[in-house]
Amino acid sequence: MDHIRFVTHRDQRILLLDFSACTADEIAQLSDSVPEVMGREPLNSLLVLADFGGAEFSRETVERMKIAMALDRPHVKRTAWVGAENLPKALYDSIRSFSAREFPVFNTRDEALEYLVS
Repeated sequence: MDHIRFVTHRDQRILLLDFSACTADEIAQLSDSVPEVMGREPLNSLLVLADFGGAEFSRETVERMKIAMALDRPHVKRTAWVGAENLPKALYDSIRSFSAREFPVFNTRDEALEYLVS
């Protein structure tokens, strides 16, 4: 299964970052790949859905996520997160602050997808 891929919802192209059920090390490694993928896209063009359902986090994971999210910020139009309940609030706030971005959290992928295309 490809964890970083494009999907279509209501005729809109969305970059799905499927971190669901990933270990902290897997998320860290995948996070390192995200800026390269996003960097190929036009500025302010990407709708991004990150699914963290059942994922594990560590401080190292969060540090690598922060760097990736700061680097890809110019390419992102809107972001939504799902399944971030395993991420402690302090770490979520750290990511948000460092990357200077907002990450609305939704209960389901469908809710997040609707938000992204609205």
